[in-house]
Amino acid sequence: MSERRNRLKIIKKLIKENKIESQEKLLELLNSHDICVTQATLSRDLKLLKVSRVADANNGYYYTLIEDEAQKVSEERYIKDLNRGFLSINFSGNIAVVRTFSAHANTVAIALDNLEMEDIIGTIAGDDTVLVIMREGLSSSDFLRALRERFPGLDI
Repeated sequence: MSERRNRLKIIKKLIKENKIESQEKLLELLNSHDICVTQATLSRDLKLLKVSRVADANNGYYYTLIEDEAQKVSEERYIKDLNRGFLSINFSGNIAVVRTFSAHANTVAIALDNLEMEDIIGTIAGDDTVLVIMREGLSSSDFLRALRERFPGLDI
């Protein structure tokens, strides 16, 4: 498991199990798990995890995660977006070129980005084409296998 993925998993666990009122408190808890990050990195992680602050009964605030069901609905939407727009995929080195129906490249790229596949470094979308930059050393067959696992029913 990548360092980032492990850190995100621990942040989720800490937020679910504790009433955390500040980033400073969360940084302390992360340090107790031997995870040292800057406040800026933590802010990005919280944004990525869609963590929000909600008011408590004592006029304070604490961090909370989007409900798991809401996250599941979002993931299902991304999977449908990719399945709906996908036409084909070709490879050159660590770049995958995904062809989509006209005007679907943006939603396909958003789906790939938001489903946080660790094999994808990033995407660039045009109108009917998405460039997917894959992790160095990943074979096209490994990437296709990961896509099939993450996007059931994808015709590749």
